[in-house]
Amino acid sequence: MKQQQKPKYKQIIDAAVIVIAEKGYHQSQVSKIAKQAGVADGTIYLYFKNKEDILISLFREKMGLFIEKIEEEIKGKETAKEKLLTLIEKHFSILAEDHHLAIVTQLELRQSNLELRLKINEVLKGYLLLVDSILHAGIETGELREDLDVRLARQMVFGTIDETVTSWVMNDQKYDLPTLAPKVHNLLINGFGA
Repeated sequence: MKQQQKPKYKQIIDAAVIVIAEKGYHQSQVSKIAKQAGVADGTIYLYFKNKEDILISLFREKMGLFIEKIEEEIKGKETAKEKLLTLIEKHFSILAEDHHLAIVTQLELRQSNLELRLKINEVLKGYLLLVDSILHAGIETGELREDLDVRLARQMVFGTIDETVTSWVMNDQKYDLPTLAPKVHNLLINGFGA
């Protein structure tokens, strides 16, 4: 049985999200994560090499579920524009429902350690490929311009969504993030033109 399928693995990941969100990555001790998970300190090392491995595994696990949920929602949509709106709505709603995860993804994953950043970027590729597939579909159907620079458009889509969530987290989640999805979608599709 894979480590990821064992109940304690998930328990530790979920505990790490809470501890890292509340204490910050650098202040989070493996012992605090173990305590939150209700396991012995040594149990953590049966599943993870170190705290960095916990952070990367946490992101890989949560991003995998994130992508699955978005893909599931997108399946029923006909147009690329509907798919993009669904992606934005789902992205916002998932993070709005789990403020600890929002804090971890928007603040704590932004580490200065280059090796850690590269590992995080590797995990993010699945999400970016999903955005690419929506953009390519829109070009093929004529919904989006045929000369659209997909790479640049993907960066704009992800960057806009990401910064909107970061701003929401930094403002102590004082407003309803999911209600911003149609406005963000409208800006991405129609730009600033009159």
